Amino acid sequence: MNSIFDTVLAPLEWVVAWLMVNFHRLFSFIGLPKDSGFTWALSIVGLVIVIRIILIPLFVKQIHASRRMQLIQPEMQKIQKKYKGKSDPESRQAMTQETMGLYKRTGTNPFSSCLPILLQSPVFFALFRVLQSLPKIAKGAPEIGLMTKDLARSAEASTVFGAPLSSYFVEASKSPLPLNTQIVTVVLIILMSATTFTTQRQLMMKNMPANALDNPFAKQQKVLLYLMPLFFAFSGVNFPIGVLLYWTTTNVWSMGQQFYTIRRMPAPGSPAEKALEARRLKSGKEHKKFTIPGLGHDGETEDVQDIPSTETKPKSGQRQQPKRKNRAKPTGQGNGPPDPTPPATTDDGSS
Repeated sequence: MNSIFDTVLAPLEWVVAWLMVNFHRLFSFIGLPKDSGFTWALSIVGLVIVIRIILIPLFVKQIHASRRMQLIQPEMQKIQKKYKGKSDPESRQAMTQETMGLYKRTGTNPFSSCLPILLQSPVFFALFRVLQSLPKIAKGAPEIGLMTKDLARSAEASTVFGAPLSSYFVEASKSPLPLNTQIVTVVLIILMSATTFTTQRQLMMKNMPANALDNPFAKQQKVLLYLMPLFFAFSGVNFPIGVLLYWTTTNVWSMGQQFYTIRRMPAPGSPAEKALEARRLKSGKEHKKFTIPGLGHDGETEDVQDIPSTETKPKSGQRQQPKRKNRAKPTGQGNGPPDPTPPATTDDGSS
């Protein structure tokens, strides 16, 4: 299993090392100290920026997927209410089919919102492996991409407020200044928790319609809003400071990106959209609301079958009676064909 994991992460480790080294060269070129921990820390920040710029197209898809998921929540609740308390296989299968049919009809992919996070995870672990390998490379272990022995020694010896980038909270005793390592780790964990909390809270308070707050998905988000800080506290002590810095920078980017998205592309029916509509109307611009075919704004269902049609069509299998046409009576007698010329009439109506 480890060999497969190594094989998958090896190319990403090379890319991470390549980006870190080139950003380190750039910052050193503009005058920052080559062996400073802040120079290497900025290299990690540069790594985050490159990764997040690459993921912008997926982030846009995530926004549209999130909008669609919020708009179809009323329909999802109807399906769940319809099969509530039914646990037999037929009902479960029917519920799944109706749910998938709703996704297909509205063009919604519930997994699109997870793509940015899933694609960032391998980069996160690759950086973890690179930082973990710095002491070994500095002692002569195989190099990772452009991360040579001298650069690994420089990165390993550099510190941020006295804490090495490859040091851990749980192994702070191995650091030159254990207390500094613990303090820097705690500060980064607090920043990670605060940025995550702020991002999720502004998403729920400003970018979710009222009808989307009363569903199981929203309730799970509320629980995660307060559990995530605890998760960071327990997991953060097991990651090197360089990884915590990457994580914190990613959260800061996400918070800023979320703020921009909520202001410029809010979810339909949310308080943020009402604020955007007010701003546009005030400036004389037209506000176009985001809708899904078959669903109205704010997730209100439009029953297409109940909309009266402008033209009545005969039901299938029913013979339509032909309309009677006015024909002129034939003037000739017998069985011969009628005279195609109609009789002339006088002003008093007589022939």
